[in-house]
Amino acid sequence: MIIGIPKESWRDEHRVALIPAGVFALVKAGHQVIVQADAGLGCDYTNEAYDEAGAKLVFNAGEVFKRADLIVKVMPPLLPEFEYLTPGKTLFSFLAYNVLNTKLMAKLSDDKCTAIGYNLIEDEMANLPVLTAMSEIAGLLLPQIAGRFLATQEGGRGISLGGVAGIPAANVVIIGAGVVGKTAAKAFIGAGANVTVMDSDLARLRDLTKWVHAPVNTALATPYYIDRYIETADVVVGAVMIHGQQSPHVVTEAQVHRMRKGSVILDVSIDQGGCVETSRPTTLTDPVFIRHGVIHYAVANIPAMVARTASQALNNVILPFVQLTADSGPKAFVAESSLQRGIYLFQGKCTQPAIGELLGWPTVQVDELLGKVYELA
Repeated sequence: MIIGIPKESWRDEHRVALIPAGVFALVKAGHQVIVQADAGLGCDYTNEAYDEAGAKLVFNAGEVFKRADLIVKVMPPLLPEFEYLTPGKTLFSFLAYNVLNTKLMAKLSDDKCTAIGYNLIEDEMANLPVLTAMSEIAGLLLPQIAGRFLATQEGGRGISLGGVAGIPAANVVIIGAGVVGKTAAKAFIGAGANVTVMDSDLARLRDLTKWVHAPVNTALATPYYIDRYIETADVVVGAVMIHGQQSPHVVTEAQVHRMRKGSVILDVSIDQGGCVETSRPTTLTDPVFIRHGVIHYAVANIPAMVARTASQALNNVILPFVQLTADSGPKAFVAESSLQRGIYLFQGKCTQPAIGELLGWPTVQVDELLGKVYELA
């Protein structure tokens, strides 16, 4: 199979979906890999490195899209790339709700393409392997982001995360005890902050206290307690995610209005729509805005700050799925249930109810489609 890796065209997206080590594995397995020139430069992977790994370098995205059977990206194609899509392609990329483009979906559907969202891939234990890898990186980065925007010159409260003798540490409230929340809690505690983690699931909070191996406050994420804790917070991290759905607004505009001036909100749920009512997507180049005196940071692709690390992590997790698809074609979706759960379009038909609801499209069970095509029903 021919596998294509185009250069990312999204603003501030410096990652690449497959690094040279991944390309080498695919070529060794007998596949042809086409890489757009400079696709890896944002994370310091040179054209020479891809050439040595066995890739064929081309100089424009159109050639990658047209020649490849399987297109492997970080972010979904943008409008200028739509014209390159041709019928029957298979696309791997993230599919966050804040980048869900109806024109792209219509083009993929009309061309009877199959599309897999990394963030939708789920194993038998309900773990999200690709999202977990990116969430761990994002969680580790949050204290340095918060520390930057708490600084006086950034319009913040002018305080440090950790306390010093006679001066208390910053109050950090994390809403959501999933992967981002747990990783962030450990990182903020390491920075010396006073950390409170909130979640609606007591079992998650129990697991968190065992996992961080350090003193951490926990509370149920009810409207009453959220209102109580964020009013005195210096940093609020929104890390609420419901798999396959948009994140609910658990922090209201009225609550933001009552927060301390110069405090910081990091809405990590923004790629699922955001869990803070006053949030809107921002970029790494222009990462913040101020609403009611509160600094809002709502960058969807936080891991792109450390593009090389993030690209390595992404490659490690998606390579087995890409290779299985390249080896077996669409039958890979029958063989690997985790991959099957990541499908949102199968040969042009929508298979994810939440996406169908957003688009106003009918949805079909993916196993029903696979059964019809491969007589495995």
